[in-house]
Amino acid sequence: MQYSANVLVRFKKSVLEPQGKAIHLSLKDNHFEGIESIRVGKIVEITLEAVDKKVAMEYLKKITEEVLYNPVMETAEIILTEEKA
Repeated sequence: MQYSANVLVRFKKSVLEPQGKAIHLSLKDNHFEGIESIRVGKIVEITLEAVDKKVAMEYLKKITEEVLYNPVMETAEIILTEEKA
């Protein structure tokens, strides 16, 4: 079965995120008001084959924990969907 996943990786709220801060300041400089904060992250798109959704999720968790993010500084969220034939 083929699956599609998005892994959303973001800095933890306790970590200073300079890119988001720079965007926030730029928006203020351009008179965009009312924005409290901006945090920038990344989306990793993955397509994979697995026998079922549980196996796919376990595999994605392993990939995410070992390669895609740093748990000291970041959080990761996996969104998994089955591809339609």
